[in-house]
Amino acid sequence: MEMKKIVFIPGKNPKPHPLEHQRQLWRCLLEGVRRVDKSTARLLAKDEDCFQLIAWNHLYYEQYKSLEADLPAIDALLARPGPSQEDREEASHWHLKTARLLYTIADHFPFLINLLPDPSVKASIKETDRYFHNKDEIADRVRELLKQPLRKMFANGDQVLLIGHSMGSVIAWDSLWELWNGEENRGRVDLFLSLGSPLGMEFVRHRLLGAGADEAHRYTGNIHRWLNISSVGDLTALDRGVADDFNGMLKAGLTQSIHDEFEDVYNYFRNQDGLNVHRSYGYLVNPHVGQAISNWWRQSE
Repeated sequence: MEMKKIVFIPGKNPKPHPLEHQRQLWRCLLEGVRRVDKSTARLLAKDEDCFQLIAWNHLYYEQYKSLEADLPAIDALLARPGPSQEDREEASHWHLKTARLLYTIADHFPFLINLLPDPSVKASIKETDRYFHNKDEIADRVRELLKQPLRKMFANGDQVLLIGHSMGSVIAWDSLWELWNGEENRGRVDLFLSLGSPLGMEFVRHRLLGAGADEAHRYTGNIHRWLNISSVGDLTALDRGVADDFNGMLKAGLTQSIHDEFEDVYNYFRNQDGLNVHRSYGYLVNPHVGQAISNWWRQSE
């Protein structure tokens, strides 16, 4: 019996225990949908089993992160109706625009990465590089965590919304590429929703599975529609658009559509460290994301 499934692949860094993490992500997702479509949010709330977290982070980092520090920030996020003027100004501040320019230059000229002023950005790139080099087959094992449930969903004919946040969108892409090109699995996700994704970056695109393949095997055909959303000031989504970079999928008839949304998208998650425009909780509460999920749920009825 076919069912509706929402599959979420988180970004990098250690995460809370999967049960705790999934509960908070689900809270934020429901609130994001509720803000744009109360009736659909009520339907979703009755079907919590449709939501599946792909908890790859413990395998990769061999540790969990306590939820204690973030929980008050998540509660505050859910209590706020939207971004404040301070949030908007901080996310659009000139220092972030300058940093984006510097990182964009380094993205095109990787030998400059070690000269970047932000140590967290350099550390992030090195962590990503570990995945791309597949050290100790870690990337293979991470992707298998996603491919296993996707195989079952495709076989059942389930309607699938695949959400990839940050590094999770890279894992999602590579997993779908392997299913399509390696296993010749012709199942499809209805909607691939990438949030704060680095898939538009030169550094990342040149290291994806299929990047060096011929035109016929460069892409995946497992994506029916792709919506990419990035928030103002999110430097992980350095190149905020993917439609131009993956236009070959459209030309080859492998997907119906690829769209980017980044105008007036604000992620106003704040914790003890201040505003973080990249956190998954903030993305899920955003009305752009809520509308995308609501539209998918209603269209798949």
